[in-house]
Amino acid sequence: MVSVETGLQASAIGIVTNFGLAIIKIVVGIVGNSYALIADGIESTADIVSSFIVWSGLRIASRPPDATHPYGHGKAESLAGMIVAVALLGAATLIAWQSINEIANPHGAPAWFTLVTLVLVIVTKEILFRFVNKTGQSLDSTSLKSDAWHHRSDALTSAAAFVGISVALIGGKGYESADEWAALFACLIIAFNGLRLLKPALSEVMDAAVEAETQARIRAVAGAVPGVAAIEKCRVRKSGLGLCMDIHVEVDGRITVSEGHEIGHRVKDALMASELRIADVVVHVEPNPPTTK
Repeated sequence: MVSVETGLQASAIGIVTNFGLAIIKIVVGIVGNSYALIADGIESTADIVSSFIVWSGLRIASRPPDATHPYGHGKAESLAGMIVAVALLGAATLIAWQSINEIANPHGAPAWFTLVTLVLVIVTKEILFRFVNKTGQSLDSTSLKSDAWHHRSDALTSAAAFVGISVALIGGKGYESADEWAALFACLIIAFNGLRLLKPALSEVMDAAVEAETQARIRAVAGAVPGVAAIEKCRVRKSGLGLCMDIHVEVDGRITVSEGHEIGHRVKDALMASELRIADVVVHVEPNPPTTK
């Protein structure tokens, strides 16, 4: 099972990579007369901030409960995911504004070597997206998955710039703004992903119920514990990288309190030992009417 440390490493790699790419894009953009590449480089500096937010969120979320936060610090991870999703929307808005501004103020065609830089950026960012997204899926980390799509959004804007610059170079005079039009199209994709990632992060902050499939698996694990007659209630929410839940199990009403208490402990142990990344379980034991013969 992937650990939190792996998630922190993935986020740290993103910070270092974004820093290097931001410098390369801005320098090459200035030398190669590519305003789209310069804007892309500036947007990469926002990626550095978002990756740092994810890294910080994961570190805070992994802290154990304490006197001031008895339920743990898991919400920090969801909040980081919300911030990154909003940052995606902000990046889409910024790039769109910059593109419209460049369309209104025509400039000379970029240099051919800017295309080489863009290919390097696209390949690097796509690899980074796949790595961070895979880690985020393994940890079920909303913030890491959002950060991964931030990397892909950078790859998309770079791909749009590549297409636009290619059209500008091939088409010649009159096609100088082709890269800005391509960037505008990429903004729609980035904004869509920002909204798509904002919804689950907001749901987690609002303690929304987890999907029915997860609840069914939890009920199956608890129901398989010897002594459990039925599962009455099961309330589950995601907190950080784990799940917190209240579960009501029914046992034979004729057994002693101590026996019922022991069954409750076995239910908790079974759930905590499962592969469901459960962080905390509160088990409530209720009597089940004895079977009538």
